[in-house]
Amino acid sequence: MIRWVHAFIDRPAAELEVAVDFWAAVTGTRPQAQADPPVHRLVPGDADDWIGVQGVDSGPGGAHLDFSVDDVAAWSQRALTLGASTVAGHGGWRVLRSPAGLPFCVWPRGGESRLPGVDSGTRSRLDQVCLDIAGDGYPAEVRFWAGLTGWELQTMPDFHRLKRPAGIAVQILLQRVGDAPSRAHLDIACADADAERQRHEALGATLVQEFPDWLVMRDPAAGTYCLTRRDPRG
Repeated sequence: MIRWVHAFIDRPAAELEVAVDFWAAVTGTRPQAQADPPVHRLVPGDADDWIGVQGVDSGPGGAHLDFSVDDVAAWSQRALTLGASTVAGHGGWRVLRSPAGLPFCVWPRGGESRLPGVDSGTRSRLDQVCLDIAGDGYPAEVRFWAGLTGWELQTMPDFHRLKRPAGIAVQILLQRVGDAPSRAHLDIACADADAERQRHEALGATLVQEFPDWLVMRDPAAGTYCLTRRDPRG
């Protein structure tokens, strides 16, 4: 059973410091360096952390999911049965890859349980990882993630969403992206996406493209993400 989910921001190692500073400011969190594995967790004042920033040695980076579960071995075997592959084992935790090639990590259950507070003053919240799936692999990838998580699958035009259950801070969105390589990015729910755009731009981000329901942004470390017109209070 999934007990907690972390959304990880993957950025080139050379831009890691820039990325940590930007995402800490955007999310109103305090960065906390961790040596093993070498990541920065973004710690909120009123909850357990659910966001991290990690440097990658090659490529532009993107995002990935970390799952905390009761039994790493059993949950990993379930993932393999559903079509995942093993990337690496690290003692008590593992790195796997989905059928479309998206990496994710499996950790033993920790002590995380406190969700961020929800009130009328909440203006934005990083609460979703969007999996951008190449066209031919999309149906199989939807089946894989739905089977692996066991979460409620919501079907929308052009998207599928795995709605997070109570007690989890991050949900999963899947969208088909034609023939582009499969990857993942972060979505931030905004009470006022246009005002959030201005705030993010003041912190160093730039607008890439605007759609009716979301804005595509680029952070100072050259990673893309979206500001969505969804209620951050859930």
